Amino acid sequence: MSRQPLTGVFATVPDPRRRRGVRHRLDAVLALAAVGVLAGCRTLLAIWEHARDLTPGQLRDLGLPQGRGVPSESTIRRALAGLDAGDFDARVASWVLTRTGTIGGRLVIAVDGKTMRGAKPKNNNSSGNADEGGGDGGGGAPHLLSALDQGTGAVVAQQRVADKTSEIPALRDLAGTP
Repeated sequence: MSRQPLTGVFATVPDPRRRRGVRHRLDAVLALAAVGVLAGCRTLLAIWEHARDLTPGQLRDLGLPQGRGVPSESTIRRALAGLDAGDFDARVASWVLTRTGTIGGRLVIAVDGKTMRGAKPKNNNSSGNADEGGGDGGGGAPHLLSALDQGTGAVVAQQRVADKTSEIPALRDLAGTP
């Protein structure tokens, strides 16, 4: 992938929404979400509130036509929820890789696993036991293994750790080795 801007990557993401009734381009919604997250927003409502505070020039730079208004929180939520997470992650990760640095001529990658506290899995567990699951949508908070470029601090890849396993099999998948 060339060193195109992130908004260029967003423009290549397939829009999962039905065409009828779409008022805001997907790439503009994704740009608003990215800017909100970079500004420290931790919820979709906070992203929407941050977007409302942007100037008309900033909104135009993010791809929103003048006079159109800011997408609602529910529009942002539906657009993000409908994305193919794996495809979106791969597109953004390949963009991040075009911005990685080197230390002493070598690319330095750190690997760390974290449990995503407060995340809600797509498939809720009917037993109500919050300790069950974790890695693959079984009911608990998902556990992710991430590879971080030490030169830029950017996450270049991440892999979900399966339930009741260690991070080692996920590291093999992350690294692409058998």
